[in-house]
Amino acid sequence: MTQPLTGKIALVAGATRGAGRQIAVQLGAAGATVYATGRSTRAGRSEMDRPETIEETAELVSAAGGTGIAVQVDHLVPEQVRDLVARIDAEQGQLDVLVNDIWGGDPLVTWEKPVWEQPLDAGFRTLRLAVDTHIITSHFALPLLIRKPGGLVVEMGDGTKAYNDKNYRLSVFYDLAKVSVNRLAFSQAHELKPHGCTAVALTPGWIRSEAMLEHFGVTEENWRDGAATDPNFLISETPAFVGRAVAALAADEEKARWHGESVDAGTLSKVYDFTDLDGSQPEGFRYITEVVDAGKPADVTGYR
Repeated sequence: MTQPLTGKIALVAGATRGAGRQIAVQLGAAGATVYATGRSTRAGRSEMDRPETIEETAELVSAAGGTGIAVQVDHLVPEQVRDLVARIDAEQGQLDVLVNDIWGGDPLVTWEKPVWEQPLDAGFRTLRLAVDTHIITSHFALPLLIRKPGGLVVEMGDGTKAYNDKNYRLSVFYDLAKVSVNRLAFSQAHELKPHGCTAVALTPGWIRSEAMLEHFGVTEENWRDGAATDPNFLISETPAFVGRAVAALAADEEKARWHGESVDAGTLSKVYDFTDLDGSQPEGFRYITEVVDAGKPADVTGYR
């Protein structure tokens, strides 16, 4: 098997579950050494209170063909992030890929309520988890990444810039969080350009994370049964799909063509010719725009 990222060092910040976990795994499948960070370990859970752990993620990375290294880090604590990057420098002497996937805001978000009905403490913590964590991580990690040209920063969000610019994203705090992540990629692209490194904002489509599968009462084996609850669920994709998007970007010697851009996994699948685990290429945001938001009957024909 070709492993184009052999010898590359990646940090996936927020790799406990969902997209972050599979980004780490797919980078590992391409041969990378991946530092997988998060707050939930076998010794204890974060405020998310879910069973997934960073140790499991690291083991999956190694099983896929890479080298997985689990490090417990709260990315809101600068000292912990500083020590993480110092460890990567001491052990590897380089950083080639940084993925800012930290989120953890799901339990805090109050959907579809105006700002005057939003709980302020939960809202501001959502912003801290979604934005401050990314800035803190980049602050400490980028000096290592820019030591040599060719480095990649991926800001993981929900929705492309084109989509979020035109659509209200469920609440003031969630909306602001996801718009901010896209802008962070743009800003960092400006700062990284003189160093020959690339920053990209990336979003999955409708992702079948562990929590999403539970919400629909299905497993990955029978996920299509979720269409009984919402027929649009048939456009959904596994977290591996966006993971393969990151791996493709990281391996692209011409990745600078995406510099400062905001793009979704479905679009990249057409460019790099990768598929989801079932061999399909779901175009989630094109479907959401052309079918769901347009009020058309659910029909994924031509979208995966």
